[in-house]
Amino acid sequence: MNIEKKSSEMVTTLTQDPHVVHNEREKVLEVAIGREVRTFRRRQEVTVAELAGLTGLSIGMLSKIENGNTSPSLTTLQTLANALSVPLTSFFRRFEERREGVHTKAGQGVEMERAGTRAGHQYNLLGHIGSNASGVIVEPYLITLSTHADVFPTFQHGGIETIYMLEGEVDYRHGEEVYPLQPGDTLFFDADSPHGPERLVQLPARYLSIISYPQSVA
Repeated sequence: MNIEKKSSEMVTTLTQDPHVVHNEREKVLEVAIGREVRTFRRRQEVTVAELAGLTGLSIGMLSKIENGNTSPSLTTLQTLANALSVPLTSFFRRFEERREGVHTKAGQGVEMERAGTRAGHQYNLLGHIGSNASGVIVEPYLITLSTHADVFPTFQHGGIETIYMLEGEVDYRHGEEVYPLQPGDTLFFDADSPHGPERLVQLPARYLSIISYPQSVA
């Protein structure tokens, strides 16, 4: 009796984990498909009731699909694709897209020169991802102003910029306003307006500059 019980427990233990992994991946796929179905439906300004009429599926079933609560068959997906006039593969695109991550070790950011850079101003690009599903380019810089840094003309460029002060003190101009930045301070602004350090109060100074802008479409 004891041997049979132990054997049964071993079988249970060995067969649990693979199913858990499979179910988790399946759930992610269901959610991804549901999100795409909802996106295409709303983009075409079709209600759930109207889509139900076009496909012959119940409103309840469509709701479950869009919320990722059920795994639709290929036949159902083909029916939805025909009704929404989209390729069947479009429902899987976000699930299959490659998501990039960039890990930059301390001191290994790529040193760069930007327009207006002067002696004593060091720009280190901390990471970069090119074309991506979000349609947004983000460039994070670690900027160091040394004791020999001089004040330079203001920058102007497209996008949104966020500055987070790490060390030192700088009076930072944005348009007609000048903001005193100390460690822990954040400045978030439209980068199309003239901006840049106007007075270097305490050096050395270091701050993160994160610039985001729409990626161009070829």
